Amino acid sequence: MRPTAKSLNLMTQASQRLTIGFSLALTMALGVSLATMTPKVHAQAAAGKTELYWFGQAGFKIKSPGGKTIVIDPWLTAGPKTPAPYKTDISALGKVDLLLVTHAHLDHIGDAPAIAKAQNTVLYGPGDMMTPLNTLGVLPPTLTHRFNKSGSVTPLPGIKVTAVKAEHSSLLVVNNPTTGKPESHPAGEAMGYIIQMENGFKIWHMGDTGLFGDMKFIYDHYKPDLVLIPIGGNFTMDPADAAFAMKNWVPAKNVIPIHYGSNPLAKGTAAEFLEAMKGSSSKITVISEGQTAEF
Repeated sequence: MRPTAKSLNLMTQASQRLTIGFSLALTMALGVSLATMTPKVHAQAAAGKTELYWFGQAGFKIKSPGGKTIVIDPWLTAGPKTPAPYKTDISALGKVDLLLVTHAHLDHIGDAPAIAKAQNTVLYGPGDMMTPLNTLGVLPPTLTHRFNKSGSVTPLPGIKVTAVKAEHSSLLVVNNPTTGKPESHPAGEAMGYIIQMENGFKIWHMGDTGLFGDMKFIYDHYKPDLVLIPIGGNFTMDPADAAFAMKNWVPAKNVIPIHYGSNPLAKGTAAEFLEAMKGSSSKITVISEGQTAEF
């Protein structure tokens, strides 16, 4: 017997009720709606920890919540406190997904060009530092990305880097391939970086910097969760200046002191910073070269 239009309509309604009932039962069992299952999976994947391994000075290897490796200011083979095995073998870094340099001074650019060439990965940094790297034949344009203060890049899915002000200088020293002698070249302006992870966690790597009033603006605008702040003095803020910045302009939840202990002219210490930070609401994490902090 052929079904009538009425019987087909009744069958369709029954099927719809069955589908809705199944969906409701599954929703109650799992505690989530079917429509939000996929976003929740992504949220869980991005809710992991951010790990920071300190090479010394301003150099870090950062493992993002999504498992990406970010290397910044890798002064490794010439760094006096670089831990093994990185001191003698830059390949020990493994795959570098993002390579950043704050400015051209040797203790920051360090081994970045060698890493870029060895891994065929792009070096991101100040625009007028990249130009002499290209024109002097240190790196080809295909391995450099130029950007400047207030400029943002998204070099990896879910990871955003914004260049911000640093009160410092920048000079590139390279060996002339003809004479074999070192030459100095202007290299633009130093920068800091706001690095935003896949889960929204933000790190402000200040680079090398002295005090400047717009630190407050940068904090208020970008709201970093963790600040990496130089404390060595002579070339950057000393512990007292760094503590002043944190207490008055940059009341971030977390702070790690950096850029001390590797140059005899930079005499500031973590102990002095801790003393100067008394009364601050920021959590201070002091790590030694070769140690990892997790946030």
